[in-house]
Amino acid sequence: MARSKIAISLDAATLARLDHLVERGAFPNRSRAVEQAVAEKLARLDRGRLGRESALLDPAFEKALAEEGLSPDLDAWPPY
Repeated sequence: MARSKIAISLDAATLARLDHLVERGAFPNRSRAVEQAVAEKLARLDRGRLGRESALLDPAFEKALAEEGLSPDLDAWPPY
């Protein structure tokens, strides 16, 4: 995947914590640490959005939609 360079500004305390993690070997460098942090935050936002959108669904409608077209003989499946 192609990568793009960006510039960010961090306060001194955050930068010190970041550098400490790099020094301990938690990340190979600052760039990788920031990249992983951004990716994790984006994933959390996506999960939150999915939860909010799911909460808007009508459970009765979703159940009816899922069961649509099912015939009564499927209750006896498998036939043995």
